[in-house]
Amino acid sequence: MNRKLIATQLVALGLVCTLVVAVSAADTVPATVNPTPRTDNGWTTRDAAFNARVKQGNVDLLLIGDSITQGWEGNGKEAWEKYYGKRNAVNLGIGGDRTQHVLWRLDHGNIDGIKPKLAVLMIGTNNSHDNTAEEIGAGIQAIVKQLRAKLPDTKVLILAIFPRNPKPEAVREKNAKASQIAAELADNKMVYYLDIGPKFLTADGELTKEIMPDYLHLSPKGYDIWAAEIEPKVAELMGDKK
Repeated sequence: MNRKLIATQLVALGLVCTLVVAVSAADTVPATVNPTPRTDNGWTTRDAAFNARVKQGNVDLLLIGDSITQGWEGNGKEAWEKYYGKRNAVNLGIGGDRTQHVLWRLDHGNIDGIKPKLAVLMIGTNNSHDNTAEEIGAGIQAIVKQLRAKLPDTKVLILAIFPRNPKPEAVREKNAKASQIAAELADNKMVYYLDIGPKFLTADGELTKEIMPDYLHLSPKGYDIWAAEIEPKVAELMGDKK
């Protein structure tokens, strides 16, 4: 075998090895951190409405998440009006969203051209069936980092993923672990973390239909608890006058 042929084969082998390594690296990137849009009409319509709203400006407070956050417009309507009605607040919650969907939204208009004082984030429960705690935690962290990059003057309050299902079980444990991973970004300067989950539970850790009728989405009482529990921190971070 001549030297040119050997050299050619070695170069080809090197390219194959490089390609294999690149593919393997790509495979290790979880879906939770890969910005991904949804295509259903309800989602695209609501996303477009968010973009139109923020273009109007006058946004001091953002609440970002999935259907639980979107529910401020339903069961949480009275609590929203009481706590956020005069705070120039915008609800950026869409039912069914996972971390990857929020990442895409934040990079495609949902926070463009605004300078809120505070963004409250509660996301991740819709990832809990398909992703590990580490993947979910990484997704939440990616959102926080994106918020910090695009809104450098905005404080971020990460909320632990709310408990779900009637009694303590594996999904709750996974979400709790994911929340702790997300909490690692809290520096108590620009990023903060609160876990108000226990406030929704009985003394023995049970979730009742009075708080979450379907063991996932909040009742009006549940939204009252949510708003009241984060209010001291929200007021502090927004610099509300006493």
